[in-house]
Amino acid sequence: MIKSQLVLRVAGQNPHLYNRDIEKAVNMIFGEIEAALVRRDRVELRGFGVFTVKTWPARPARNPKTGAKITVPETHHPSFRISRKMHARLNVPQGAPG
Repeated sequence: MIKSQLVLRVAGQNPHLYNRDIEKAVNMIFGEIEAALVRRDRVELRGFGVFTVKTWPARPARNPKTGAKITVPETHHPSFRISRKMHARLNVPQGAPG
């Protein structure tokens, strides 16, 4: 699902709201999650999961073309861990009501 599809699904469930207002709300939510990750904060959405930033330390490496030694700088990567509740919903046994 892409963001525009998310906006349309929320609009379908809330016909009294304008699509442009729903799109603004979705953009604000994603913007706040992004801003928190930039600050290296943890974002927890209960029942869904947790967004964090993992830091990979600087490390020595070698340029494959020239063989020269280089240093790869420290990098930051977003990480997501699914909640137990969501994990249980995704892994319902075959034939069980879901």
